[in-house]
Amino acid sequence: MLGRTAASLFWMSRYIERAENIARLTEVGYRISLTPDVGFGHREDWKSTLIAAACLDGFMAKYETISAEKVQQWLLFDRDNPASVRSCLETARNNGRAVRTALTREMWEALNSTWIEFSAIKPADLAAGRLPEFLDWVRMRSNLFRGSLLGTLLRDEGYYFSQLGAFVERADNTARILDVKYYVLLPSNETVGGELDAYQWETILRSVSAHRSYRHVYKDRYRPWNVAEFLILRHEMPRSLRFCYNWVDRSLEGLHALTGNGTAGCEQAARLHGELRQAGMDDIFQSGLHEFLFDFMARNNAVSATIARDFHFN
Repeated sequence: MLGRTAASLFWMSRYIERAENIARLTEVGYRISLTPDVGFGHREDWKSTLIAAACLDGFMAKYETISAEKVQQWLLFDRDNPASVRSCLETARNNGRAVRTALTREMWEALNSTWIEFSAIKPADLAAGRLPEFLDWVRMRSNLFRGSLLGTLLRDEGYYFSQLGAFVERADNTARILDVKYYVLLPSNETVGGELDAYQWETILRSVSAHRSYRHVYKDRYRPWNVAEFLILRHEMPRSLRFCYNWVDRSLEGLHALTGNGTAGCEQAARLHGELRQAGMDDIFQSGLHEFLFDFMARNNAVSATIARDFHFN
């Protein structure tokens, strides 16, 4: 497979996943902004959402002041933001169109119809509390694409590059969502384990569609230790860091078996996956959860860069 074809498949899946993840982060900001202010002063809920999405600098350069309406415009519709839902869906569609013959009909129709429907939506349409409905729509369209890919695509190089894009992006997003809660959101004078703290952890779990599965596994209230373990180390949780790297590792092994390339990426991913399998929450909290997540995001980006080099994306 040509490097540019591999790159288009990788980034097509990555941008579809990113569109969903930006919608999830927006929901985090929206739900937490609805938390009653019980006297802790000004909360920077939307600022923390921008930080989690790595969009704060670009936003401040354009808007200067933060408001819910401006942040939603920036994250969902703004063409000047390369990570907005609009930009992600458009870029994913462009990548898919560039390798149209490598896609199944169902995959292309999912991509193309999503872009056409999104193009008809205007920011004003989200007035009167319709934002959650729109965010649900973004997630459903991402799931439609993923279902089309998993149900119709041959298990060849195209499949593995598509899987790599999705799970590298998903791992990054889970780390960001968890980090923004632990490091930014909780007011310094709010008691850990208090009512506000529990509500915020529940919101984080809802943002990754995990609040019910958390209860199934832990049968307990929302505790920071358990939530962090669930989103980092639980292999059965489909958005956890360990689950994502199981698929990154498997996909790179599959590509190596088919092509003989990708040795460096295989080694990097296998090392990170192995560390996640062996890690314990005692060690992670002792060294600092924020520091652990920051290091993970840097190493995940390094794996992505190595994949690009190994398979000649440029």
